[in-house]
Formats: sequence, C-alpha cells, structure tokens
Amino acid sequence: MIGYDDPSPELNEVDVLFFEVGDIVYGTDASQVLRIDRSHPDDLVLEGLGPLKRGNRALVFDTPEGEGHLKVDTIRGVRPVPIVSLRRLPSVAFAASYTVGVFLDEEDRPVMLIDLVETLNAQGRH
Repeated sequence: MIGYDDPSPELNEVDVLFFEVGDIVYGTDASQVLRIDRSHPDDLVLEGLGPLKRGNRALVFDTPEGEGHLKVDTIRGVRPVPIVSLRRLPSVAFAASYTVGVFLDEEDRPVMLIDLVETLNAQGRH
C-alpha cells in the first residue's frame, strides 16, 4: 500500500504505476503489481473506474487467495513520486473502498490512486 504516513526519512518517494481505463489515468503502488499481462475474459473489470476501450492488458497482483487480474487499457509506466505529493482522500469524500488518495500530475490534473487488492473486495471477490 502507498505509504503516506511512513516516518522513515530515507523513504522520500514511492514508485507509482500509471495506467489508463478509457481516457482516465489512474495510479497504484508499483510494489503491488507482480506483472503486466494480456487480459483474459474472466479478469476483473471495475465499473467504477469507467468503461474500457479495449481492456487488452491486465495488472496482475497478489492477494491472500492467489493472483488477481484487473483489466486496463494502457500502461503509462512507472515513476517515482515524492510522498509529500500524495494526498489521502478525506472520509467525507465518500470514495470507493479501493480509492486511497490522489496525486496531481505535471499539469495539475488529479490522478486517482487505487489499492489493487481492494478492487477485488469492491467486486465481492476475495
């Protein structure tokens, strides 16, 4: 999980994997991603992220029950993000359980940060 509150001074950045679902860019802690694979028909599609254009890629991540696969359209890459640039969403935002925070990209557009394991819980899979 993205460590917003980690007090250790040597941890100044977190690697974030950026990906697209439709025309929307999302991010996740890159350490959650085991690999990027071709998607399969039974891979998780998360309606709350928006409609897929193709859904031909999948983020593969570890869960207590084995591997989870989330369909995405495009992988934008991984880059280090300063922890001070990451923001948790306030509880009054009523965001989905898989939403952990937000990051402003280079053009000050918000990028929603999600927890991959929580995407399964949001779909009732676990």
